[in-house]
Amino acid sequence: MDAFFASVEQLDHPEWRGKPVIVGGSPDGRGVVSAASYEARVFGVRSAMPSARAAAICPNAIWAQPHFDRYHEISQAVFTIFRDVTPHVQPVSVDEAFLDVSPTVSRPEDPMDLARSFQTRVDALGVTC
Repeated sequence: MDAFFASVEQLDHPEWRGKPVIVGGSPDGRGVVSAASYEARVFGVRSAMPSARAAAICPNAIWAQPHFDRYHEISQAVFTIFRDVTPHVQPVSVDEAFLDVSPTVSRPEDPMDLARSFQTRVDALGVTC
C-alpha cells in the first residue's frame, strides 16, 4: 500500500488531501513518524524518522495520531480484494502482502492484468496500492 496510514487519514479527512500529513508520535517528545503522505515526503519526511526532525523539515505538516482500528478496517477490505482473486496471500503487515498470481488452468489471467484489477478495486476504497 502507498503511504497507507497517511492515505487513510487523508481519506477520512478530505480537507487534508494534497497537504503534507504525518502520522506518528508528537514532535515535542520522543515520537517517531509512522507514515508520511507523498506531500510530506517531498520535504524528506520518512517512516521511522524522529518526529522532531520531521517537524523541522516540514513545519507546515498536519500531524495525526495513529488510528490503528481504522487502518485495520481498511486493510481487511484490501485483503478481501486480494483473496477474491487468489487464496495464496501471505500477509507481511497491515499494509503489505505477497500474492501468488501465477497463471493456472482455472485462472489463466496475465499477472499484470490482475495487478491493474487490484489497483482499480483498491482505489475504489479510497486508498492506493
